Amino acid sequence: MEPALLILTLGTLIFAAHWFAEIFSKKRIPDVLMLMLIGITIGPLFKIVDADELSSMGNIFGQLTLVILLFESGTELSFKTLAESIKNTISLTFVNFFFTFIAIGLVGWLILGMNPGISFMLGAALGGSSSAVAIPLVKQISIGEKSKTILILESAFSAILCIVVTLAIFESYKYGEFRVGIIFGQVFSSFLLASLIGLVGSIFWSMVLDKVRTIDNSIFTTPAFVFIIYGINELLGYSGIISALAFGIGLANMDAIYKRWLRKFFDRRPTLLNPTEKTLFSELVFLMKTFFFVYVGISIKFDNLTSLLIGLGISFLLIILRIPVVRIALPYETNGISNKDRAFLSMMIPRGLAAAVLATMISQSQLPGSERVGNIVFSVIFFTIIFTSVLVPLLEKSVRFRNFYIKLIHFPSFGKKILLIDEDNLAPTEVEEEINSDIEEEKVIITDDDDVPNILL
Repeated sequence: MEPALLILTLGTLIFAAHWFAEIFSKKRIPDVLMLMLIGITIGPLFKIVDADELSSMGNIFGQLTLVILLFESGTELSFKTLAESIKNTISLTFVNFFFTFIAIGLVGWLILGMNPGISFMLGAALGGSSSAVAIPLVKQISIGEKSKTILILESAFSAILCIVVTLAIFESYKYGEFRVGIIFGQVFSSFLLASLIGLVGSIFWSMVLDKVRTIDNSIFTTPAFVFIIYGINELLGYSGIISALAFGIGLANMDAIYKRWLRKFFDRRPTLLNPTEKTLFSELVFLMKTFFFVYVGISIKFDNLTSLLIGLGISFLLIILRIPVVRIALPYETNGISNKDRAFLSMMIPRGLAAAVLATMISQSQLPGSERVGNIVFSVIFFTIIFTSVLVPLLEKSVRFRNFYIKLIHFPSFGKKILLIDEDNLAPTEVEEEINSDIEEEKVIITDDDDVPNILL
């Protein structure tokens, strides 16, 4: 691609991305989808950009996007919200991974005729949601802070789980040894040590930030230090993205950290992030997100119809599975999560970078049957992003669709009467009859107002 054409394309994409974001805010037409369509147009459709030319940079660019995305998300999370959300996040992450891992593994083995080892590696690779898709959508829809935090943390935690379990199955399949204890030990140590390094890094950076600001053109030093934190963790064998997230959380809550633990050891208060720096991080995330989704569109391959159909089928399976996952992991008694939020949580099924990287590793392993994995996973990524980016805004925009989906989440109702919001006058209207008169009557009142909590009577 000619340099002038490349520069022209990049400039046009940035302008288009801002326009798409404005369209989303007004019309709820997903900007993510439109960016992917641009990538498909300039990539597979008209061959303006060759995906193979970008493949050498694709993984690195994707990792950079995740690092900045999770760091910036961390700067918006408070310790209070984290404390309220962590239990639900862990429950949702593990239940979702288990259901997905087992279901896709069995489908690949029993229906698609794949080798069991390869099939369950496919299930593990697709066991977690994509931060690059989930986080931008979370920030654009109106759900509670606890639900937002759960989705942000789930996307980060699940990436670790997917990577560790896939690698464990890969090694056991290749070398004939599988140890469950080692898997969970790796997950726990990767999470704990990465979080610790990220928090220690945030304390150090807050203590030197005021000095750093005296240097000319220093506004990008904080993102640069995030990359350093990420690289150190990855070289040590821990999760770099979790460390980047912990670093952002630490900076956001440094005042509380100082008051609780640090003032015993330091006389000087730490320096906090200022509004200019936070704006920079937000703009940087916007820029990286724009190029990431265009890159995803460029990387899609439409030359294998069978893989596309399998990917479509697995994507539908993920949508179906997510409903009981949310119901089990986040029961109705869970405080701080409305049924409206639960509907959004049940629609968040996007797969992304972690799945793509793992699929590439499996495909290149030359293990028997591994050559099918790459095309299937990329197809799942494509369809899950489309479904999520279309259906999530639709849930927010259409009361009727939201009510329909809430009914799905409540099914079977076991004697409950579900009261939903009437689309025309927003008056509660009974839509289900009592199934069993012997069961004590239980009403679930569902409102469209975040300020009015859902009530179990």
